[in-house]
Amino acid sequence: MESRTKRVGRTGRPPRLSQEAIIAAAQRLLAEEGADNLSMRRLAKELDSTPMAIYHHVRDKDELLLLLLEAHAQSIPHPDLPENPRERMIAAGQLLHDVLADCPWIVEVLATDNLMAASALWIVEAIVDAAVGCGLTSEQAVDAYRTIWYYTVGELMIRVTRARHQAASDQPSHRDRALATLPADTYPRLVSLADRWAELTARDTHHQGLEAVVAGLIARV
Repeated sequence: MESRTKRVGRTGRPPRLSQEAIIAAAQRLLAEEGADNLSMRRLAKELDSTPMAIYHHVRDKDELLLLLLEAHAQSIPHPDLPENPRERMIAAGQLLHDVLADCPWIVEVLATDNLMAASALWIVEAIVDAAVGCGLTSEQAVDAYRTIWYYTVGELMIRVTRARHQAASDQPSHRDRALATLPADTYPRLVSLADRWAELTARDTHHQGLEAVVAGLIARV
């Protein structure tokens, strides 16, 4: 009789899909290919299944993304934020940045301003509450949060897009080539910085920018 130890490979029916397996596969695809390339057809291919089989576990792509957002949000640490409202606003804004920077696909999903993870709203609550604590009205506090949000997402979107472009090409960017050909008499400052422009604009200056944004928001009071 054939020994069990000699039997290799998958036999019989493939393993049944589960929501956990679908989420894990979607996370891999999002990390490797980005949110724009995620589709039920692509996910089914990754799972050696069919789109119809996946629809038995998730209603549509939006529901899948919500499950992914919630799974990530529930892993976010809850640090003790400063008592001082100005410092608390900065700390919460920095935490928002760091959480998104660790998972670039989330930036792409949240930038649609449609989907969100309810489990991560405590960060939004912290920013809005700190803004009120700084003397802003409730309406101004919402404006302050949106300003921090736009600044953070914009900074991260540029970093994500630039990193993908650089990974796909080993040629100098069009921007770098354009800067190298500027006439010095018309653009003296830019020409003097052209050789360092890529280095200077690649620096992580989010925190100092966040401090400046918060200072400007509070100055409205």
